[in-house]
Amino acid sequence: MNSYMDLKMEEFDKLVEIMERVRKDCPWDEKQDHRSLMQYLLEETYEVIESIEQKDDDHLKEELGDLIIQILFHSIIAEERERFNLKDVLTSISEKLIRRHPHVFRSLEISGERDVLENWEKIKLNEGKKSALEGVPKTLPALLKASRIQSKASRVGFDWKEYKDVFKKVEEEILELKDAAEKNNNREKIEEELGDLLFSVVNLSRFLKINPEDALRKTINTFIKRFLIIEKEINSQGKELTDVSLEEMDKIWEKAKDM
Repeated sequence: MNSYMDLKMEEFDKLVEIMERVRKDCPWDEKQDHRSLMQYLLEETYEVIESIEQKDDDHLKEELGDLIIQILFHSIIAEERERFNLKDVLTSISEKLIRRHPHVFRSLEISGERDVLENWEKIKLNEGKKSALEGVPKTLPALLKASRIQSKASRVGFDWKEYKDVFKKVEEEILELKDAAEKNNNREKIEEELGDLLFSVVNLSRFLKINPEDALRKTINTFIKRFLIIEKEINSQGKELTDVSLEEMDKIWEKAKDM
């Protein structure tokens, strides 16, 4: 009977063989390059996130497979370009995991999660990083990027002491935005103050241990669900949305909260 590790390697080797065959014999796949595949890598990542949020294990299994295919595809293309291959990818990440976890693979003693994160940043700086803020992709969604930037700054000691201080900062930014909107017709100034407010709210979410991107996405989904209920109710009356007042729509919205 094969061990679990033997089974994993057998299935992985089979998948690599299939991908290499597809790359060679499929007219669409053979034309792809790193750039043309970017959109699919992003789509598959978001589909993985969606399946996690929906707690759909069957869908998650499928989407994780699609994501693995993207990784294999990029590795195969890189090997064709004689830059690196899949073995190099796996070796590199294995070495990084060992190097960044001295408390697991060596004798470093830590007292908790905070020590792990702070030590992680020290190791990255020793690896040649020029700034503690390096490593945050420029293309990340703005809310998530703000959270990652703040988290990195926090790991080297640049942070508020407690969440109450962040609440005060949020309140301060609200007043500054209100003042700019009421007294200033300068669009750039208003945009700046709005950005400061959003950045502070993201900071607050970090202190409350809430992912701002997840929180906003859930709120968007809730809004869509309730708005669809409004549409359905109004359409059942033989009317269009433009035929009813905001007050009427708001009444249906309130009812939708209980559904």
